[in-house]
Amino acid sequence: MASPETGVLAARARALAVLRIRSTARAVALLPAAVAVVLLAGRATGRLGAGWDLAGWIAGGAAMVSLLLAGLVTAVVARARPALSPSVPISEKSAPDLYRLVRDLAERLEVPAPSAIALTPDCDSWLEDRTHRAHGPPRRLRRPDGAGRRAPEAPVLVIGSPFLWWMRVAELRALLAPVVAGTGPSAHPDIAAARRFIRGLDAAVAVSARAGGRLRALPLRFVGRVARLLLRVGREHATIMERAVAAAASERAQNVDYGLRIVAQEQVGLAYAGWDRLLTRVALPAWRMGRWPSRLDAGVVSALTELSRRDRLADGFASRLGERPACDLLEEPGAIDRAASLLAARLFHGGPAEPGPDWSPVGWQQYPEEVVDRKWRLEAARLHRVLDNLPVTALPAAPPATGADPAASPLTYAHTRAHAPAGRRRAAPGPDAGPAVSPPADGPPRTESPPPADGPPAAPAPGPTLARVIDRLAQDERAGDLVAARLGAEVEREEREEAARQAARGHCEQDAAIGVAWGDGMVEGGLPLFPLQPPRTGRELLADHVTAMVCCAAVDTAGATPGLDWLDGPALLVDGARRADLGRPVLSLVDDGDAGPLRGWLTTVGVRPEKPVRLV
Repeated sequence: MASPETGVLAARARALAVLRIRSTARAVALLPAAVAVVLLAGRATGRLGAGWDLAGWIAGGAAMVSLLLAGLVTAVVARARPALSPSVPISEKSAPDLYRLVRDLAERLEVPAPSAIALTPDCDSWLEDRTHRAHGPPRRLRRPDGAGRRAPEAPVLVIGSPFLWWMRVAELRALLAPVVAGTGPSAHPDIAAARRFIRGLDAAVAVSARAGGRLRALPLRFVGRVARLLLRVGREHATIMERAVAAAASERAQNVDYGLRIVAQEQVGLAYAGWDRLLTRVALPAWRMGRWPSRLDAGVVSALTELSRRDRLADGFASRLGERPACDLLEEPGAIDRAASLLAARLFHGGPAEPGPDWSPVGWQQYPEEVVDRKWRLEAARLHRVLDNLPVTALPAAPPATGADPAASPLTYAHTRAHAPAGRRRAAPGPDAGPAVSPPADGPPRTESPPPADGPPAAPAPGPTLARVIDRLAQDERAGDLVAARLGAEVEREEREEAARQAARGHCEQDAAIGVAWGDGMVEGGLPLFPLQPPRTGRELLADHVTAMVCCAAVDTAGATPGLDWLDGPALLVDGARRADLGRPVLSLVDDGDAGPLRGWLTTVGVRPEKPVRLV
């Protein structure tokens, strides 16, 4: 574009094309009524003979039906609430410096300042029109003649929360310049009217998709078809209009921190990479356990600092941390980070809108103990529970060891479960466990005498040990497939139960209580809106559970500790260093039934697989 005005003119031309589509739809709806009026006027003036009476009645009936349907479509489009981007509203009182920065930027760009600021847990920024009557009370102005009209209101500036914590103040100002410049074209009446029309049609389609009941679904289905037709006709004009608006805003922002904006765009890509890894590798395991990290945005800084240490392409970005971060523009960055972290959990996992007994926050200092260690032990307990429920034929017992009682029955999971006391069949062994359950490594010594040093090892005692898992997966080819299938069914059942509990909490009431408006653009039951990962396969679940069992054994018998890696999530620390070489030996056992690499790894680390582990 040669100038911002050229882009605005191009956008206005496309906006008028969209409005002509709306006018054409109105004309088509009013056409039967116009024909009926002409026939009635001709009959009343005597210009039409008596033979036109039947045509007049038909035209009148068609006009009535057309007006009723047009009124129905108009009412649904007008009353449907356009979808809003989930965000955390930021008042001017809680961020006066941020508001001052945005207003100074708008003044330099010679455009209206945004009406409000909100944060969203995403690496993006945009302007959002929230002038619909359902999104807030309309503000009216009085003209000299006394007539009232709706006051024009600038759009809301939505900023990605990771930007505030990772970017510096100057970088954030340069990044927001083309976004804030978009308020100029947005204030044009024709462009604003075209956008309202498109958003209304989109909301009407969403309302028709959620219609329930035959009496209500039939008319709304008609409204949905009409709205889809109008959207399809005006799609190209609306797309080109938005491109012209973006081009005009970018052209207007060319003279404001253009050189610094290039550096800021590099930070956007880096922040997106760190944010994605933090959500999928660190936050998701906690969300699945009913815990939500309360400082996700602060974690982005740690994740990106770690990335800059590992990746030479990101070398030097961490040196920027000495400058003033953009989160200093907030009065209470901790409270804002907490609210954004809770919203991220809702969007990407579907958690409740407010903390509760089953949905509590967790800090980064407590993450290794309260999330990593518990996650490993929960998965290990699930693995043993599945193995206990397998039929005896699925897991053939190993040959009895030398010196064992030949009359003793083969040791299997089903046998162990059947002969365990009823009150302890599913109980994890602990320091105060009775003689029927083996004590942990740090408990009292076993009652049986140890085998001689030069003799073969005795058969492991009943209990949740890593040796049993390895032996069963290595000795029976069918065991791996059966355990993987049952693990998948078990995880799917738990996820269905969790989804049912979340649905019973009533998201709409909670959202209204905390001031979050979603609009009609979100489909029913649409949380999470953006699932982070596809469902895991049975083999992937089995590998994760075997890895968790190995980590539990390493913690209980080799002095290892659970840790947190900012880019890879839960980590096993041995002598203070992360062991990242566990994946290949586990996959060798799960996929090929070869336990050799895993046994070698256990020997290197000093893990005793025959010792029972503590489960949750």
